[in-house]
Parts: sequence; structure tokens; C-alpha cells
Amino acid sequence: MIPEADILIVGGGLGGVAAALAACRAGRSVVLTEEIDWIGGQLTSQAVPPDEHPWVEQFGATASYRQLREGIRQFYRQWYPLRAEALALTDLNPGAGRVSKLCHEPRVALAVLEAMLAPHRAAGRLTVLTDHRPVAAESDNDVVRSVTLEHRPDGHRVTVPARYVIDATETGELLELAGVEHVCGAEARSEYDEPHAPDRAEPLNQQGITVCFALSHHEGEDHTVDRPADYGFWRAYRPDFWPGPLLGFQAPDPRSLEPVPRTFVPNPDLDPLAVSADQSADAGDKELWGFRRILARRLHSPGAFDSDITLVNWPLNDYWLKPLIGAGAETGAQAVAEARQLSLSVLYWLQTEAPRPDGGTGFPGLRLRPDVTGTADGLAKAPYVRESRRIKAVTTVTERDVAIDLVGPYGGTKYRDSVGIGSYRIDLHPSTGGDSYIDVGSVPFEIPLGALVPRRVRNLLPAGKNIGTTHITNGCYRLHPVEWNVGEVAGALAAHCVAEDVEPHQVQGEDKRFEEFARLLDRAGVQRHWPDVRGY
Repeated sequence: MIPEADILIVGGGLGGVAAALAACRAGRSVVLTEEIDWIGGQLTSQAVPPDEHPWVEQFGATASYRQLREGIRQFYRQWYPLRAEALALTDLNPGAGRVSKLCHEPRVALAVLEAMLAPHRAAGRLTVLTDHRPVAAESDNDVVRSVTLEHRPDGHRVTVPARYVIDATETGELLELAGVEHVCGAEARSEYDEPHAPDRAEPLNQQGITVCFALSHHEGEDHTVDRPADYGFWRAYRPDFWPGPLLGFQAPDPRSLEPVPRTFVPNPDLDPLAVSADQSADAGDKELWGFRRILARRLHSPGAFDSDITLVNWPLNDYWLKPLIGAGAETGAQAVAEARQLSLSVLYWLQTEAPRPDGGTGFPGLRLRPDVTGTADGLAKAPYVRESRRIKAVTTVTERDVAIDLVGPYGGTKYRDSVGIGSYRIDLHPSTGGDSYIDVGSVPFEIPLGALVPRRVRNLLPAGKNIGTTHITNGCYRLHPVEWNVGEVAGALAAHCVAEDVEPHQVQGEDKRFEEFARLLDRAGVQRHWPDVRGY
């Protein structure tokens, strides 16, 4: 039996978990649902190490996000055979990857997230329903009354009423089910005067998805998978905006679009303690093995691990032929199936045809790691989703608020109702509309509460990539620390509205009410304004 809840959070990704923690800390009863069996979203089931800004070790994240990061590091310190030099590092990077100062295995993040939720579950404040997906929502008078969920293994359905509903799904699917006004894909340039927007609105023009997978390498062994059914197609596929076949080590530089060779050397001899992860200085994506490495064998006692583990989320396995959302469930399912075939084809190409530094071809010693992803086939449990449905919000963040070429390196919109901060380049991967990368500099930005408040609906809040951004600005607001910040604020706002018997529109629109809410965020360690830093 599902207990009555003050707040229902649909979606157990980073935003959903952060929302649950904030609401539970405020003493509210919460039901948190997730459609698969792992919470954590892009950090766990999608198997994507965190993409973060270069100042994250000093500032620019909420206190609870720092607690998550430190919990991950402490897990490695407590349970892994780290070298003394690595064990002593306060800023330990377990995978010594270049994409982030904290690259790690999905299961470690899952363990830490579960631990963070554990006391609230034990206290009875929190009920977690995994393997439940939303299938319907009941609304009237601009209020969402309940959401119906289906238990995926057996089809059993349960309807959960709640005073506040938070959409923390990966694709904003609750917005559609509840009839909340929203946008898909790219807005027309005329709507917000964004230089990188298309001339016409393109709802089906969305960033590509990626089915990630983990690999180790064992020289002298043969772990070659069966030839994928679609390998012939992907082996011959050459995008118009690509310098050669997609399955190859040459790809556009996302920032310049110039052809750039990537290198691939499994288990390099470089001491992982010498790796620097700073995307403001070097994107780090030219050396594929080390880019998203999640376990570095040489950080540990000799012989503890016979290989590194790297996470494959590369230009080679971005999928953009069909949109995930907006074209119907059948098309979305086909997109995921084809993305899975692409990733398996990348693996097969690496094992059989990829050029080796010694002049040979193929790395048959590459081994899929289903133990890392928690799946039978070794692919991530879910595709990495970069773009969601987005609410039509009280405040919409546009390119003119954040692009460094438009506002200058110290510019950017400052919001009266800022509830958090983030920083990342405007980073759009190739899209289903045929666009190549759009990767332009941005400034450290604020998160306006108005971007979390729908224009009409009174008790539904977004908690992820479904906030009031555009197709363009989603490119910098979509990463891990910002999604966590958004979710934490959504959970805190819902709890505050229950406690004070007010509505989000009032908190956002009235100075006195906002100041009261902002004090709660300040006490919780939610940083709402940047110190003096420069965009990149």
C-alpha cells in the first residue's frame, strides 16, 4: 500500500533524488518513483561521470551536492586498495578521467545516493518505488491531483495523490501527461532572438542520445562480441558534417568544427596522478581512453586491477537519426534500439577494425563490463538523454542571458530570484535536425526561480532538464550539478509551499515571500550567486 504523501516526485535521477532529500529534510512525506531499478539517472543508470565546471572543488555547487561528491570519494578511500599517495588526496579523482575532477563507477554513486536516502526511508518519510513509470495524470483547475504509475515487471497500476507533484523524469514526460504547457526541440530565432536558433521552430530537432558502455582491456585475450545486426549500416555511415565515417578516430572538434584525430591507447603507462581535469584549459576529449576513465588501475596497489575501466561516451556513439520525444512512442523506442545498435557497432569496430598504434587493426582484448553497468548485455541501463521537454515558464533563460560573445566574460543576467548557480559551455551535440555541434563559450550563470515555475499550473514543478531554458541554453543547464541544484530547489519549494500554505507563483513573484524562501536555501547551503569568475 502506498502511503499518502505531501509531495510526489516522478523520476529518480539526480534531480529527483535531490528533490526528495530537500523535501524530507523539511519534514514532508515523499513518494519518489523511478522507471528502472536504479536511482541516479545520468550518474548511474545512464553511466555518465559528472560533467562539472573548473571551480567545483572550491565553490559553485550546493552543500548537498558536495556531500554526494565527498561520499563517492570516501567510498573509494574506505573500500578500494588505493596507493598511499592517492589515499591522501582531498581531491581524489578515482578514474583519473579528463572530463571531470571526479570520475567514478556508476555503482559507487548508486551506493552513496542510496545511503543519503536511507535515514529518510527508515523514518518513514520517504517511499521509493523503482520500476514504476508514469502512465496518466489527473488534473483540474490548474492543479495536478494525482499520477498513475505502472509497475513495469507485472503491469500493476497504482494512483498516487499528492499536494505537490515534481516532474524529475529524464524526458519531461509528466508535462505531457498532465497537460502542462511545454516545448520540444528548437525554438525559432524570432522567438527569443537567439543567434544559434534556427529560422523556424523545429520541435523534432533535439540533441542526440548516447547509449554508453564500460570497457576494460586485456591484451592477449579475445572478447570480441557477435557482429551486430546493424553493423553494415553503421560501418558505412558518414554524416554530411563529419570528416569521414562515423566509426573512425577522426571527428569534428566541437568548438571549431575542424577535423581532429582522436587517439586510443588502452591502459596507458601515464601516472594517473599526473592527469589534470580542467575543461576551461583543455576539453580533454582527444585521448579517448582517458577522457571518461572511471577506474585507474595505477591509483591502486600493484596487481589489484589488471586493467583500467573506461566509459564510452564519445563522438562515435552519439545517435541522432530519430528523435527520442515528440514523434510518438514507437519512434522513441526505435531511436533507443538504433542507438544501442550503434554502440554495439562501435564496440565491434574497436575489437575488429580500429587502427592500432603498432600498425595492426582491432583490439580483441576489449571486454564489455556488464558488472559495471548492471545489465546483461553490458550497455547502460538507459540512454544518456541530453534534452527534455521544457516547461513554458515564468522566466525563460535564453542565449542572450549566458553566451560569452553576447554578454562578455564577466556578464550574464543577474536574477532577483536566483536560487542557484552553474557553469558550462553551451554544448549541443549533433541533433536530429541535422545540425553539427554547437559549442560556444558561456558565462557562469544563475538559476532563476521563475524558470522552475510553469506559467499556468499551480502545483507541478520541474526538477531537471525540463526547466524554462531553450534548445540552446539547455546546452549549458543540463549537466549534473545544475540538475541536482534544480531538483534540490524544487523539493525545498514544494515543502515550503506545503508548510506555509502558499503557491510557487507567490513565492517567485512577491519579494517578501521570495526572501523568506531564499533564507531557507541559504541555510541549506544552496549558493545563489557567483564570486568574481570569468566565463570560458
